[in-house]
Amino acid sequence: MDTIVNISQFLLSLSLLIILHEMGHFLPAKWFKTRVEKFFLFFDFAPFNALFSFKRGETEYGIGWLPLGGYVKISGMVDESMDTESLNAPPQPWEFRSKPAWQRLIIMLGGVTVNFLLGFFLFAMILWNWGKAYYPNDGLQYGIAYDSLMIKQGFQQGDIIMQIGDEPVDRINEGAFREAVVLHDVRTITVKRNGQNQQISIPEQSVQDFAKHRTSLMQPRLPFVVEEVASGKPADLAGLQKGDRVVAINGNTVEYYDQFTPIAQQNKSKEVNMTLLRGADTINTKITLSSAGLIGVQMKTEGFYAIGHQSTAWQRHSRVAYTRAWAF
Repeated sequence: MDTIVNISQFLLSLSLLIILHEMGHFLPAKWFKTRVEKFFLFFDFAPFNALFSFKRGETEYGIGWLPLGGYVKISGMVDESMDTESLNAPPQPWEFRSKPAWQRLIIMLGGVTVNFLLGFFLFAMILWNWGKAYYPNDGLQYGIAYDSLMIKQGFQQGDIIMQIGDEPVDRINEGAFREAVVLHDVRTITVKRNGQNQQISIPEQSVQDFAKHRTSLMQPRLPFVVEEVASGKPADLAGLQKGDRVVAINGNTVEYYDQFTPIAQQNKSKEVNMTLLRGADTINTKITLSSAGLIGVQMKTEGFYAIGHQSTAWQRHSRVAYTRAWAF
């Protein structure tokens, strides 16, 4: 039943996207008095006919048998059907090829324009309904895990950024950090480390490093708990299971994933001793890391930190207006 529901949802979503895209071609064609011969959801190419069709005015509407897209057939325009027979006759007033260049351009770009506007609309609705997600400081159970560039500047794994320059910070905000350091010449960052506030100074020569750095600088710190094991990979061969927590490698304590990574990189293609917690049991096993220093698992990321949602200004104003409308 779940499979049927998933397939139905996929086809319904695909159908909606196709129809809206083709409407982007269909409506401008009609506005410019260009004849539209067919408007089809899915393709009705040979060897089979349409599953369903009807004709209204000069246009045939229908559903094809091949669910790989859709199309509108516009007179005088060579489309997916590759029908070039009409091009042998002189252009007719209702044909695409007889229209001015600017009208033809609008007709051709209509589908892409609708896709762009639809994406913008959906994104706006997501922001309006849920707001922008963020990681609040008071929900970071294990602190923050930092990229090697941040470690180089004096940050330690688990530090929580409390202040950027003179501005208090209540969440992980990598964008604000980069902007302050690179654009606004902020050189002092206050972090909470082991319950105490400490200041870290960013040297001038590091600014260009932050400007050029393209990978993420900070993420919530996570313990290394296995969520999924890839078949045939080192973890699978070593017998790791979902829910296992890695706690040591070659005798080195591994409380968090950021502690596992450097050890793994030093032992590429080597066999290591790994200690796991499985429920209340402690398990020791041997595992050979891949040439990239990986073991072939997906780690668990949910349940270790809180996620906040910041309402956009539009969302707040809309809700106020909505409330006032009902109040009157």
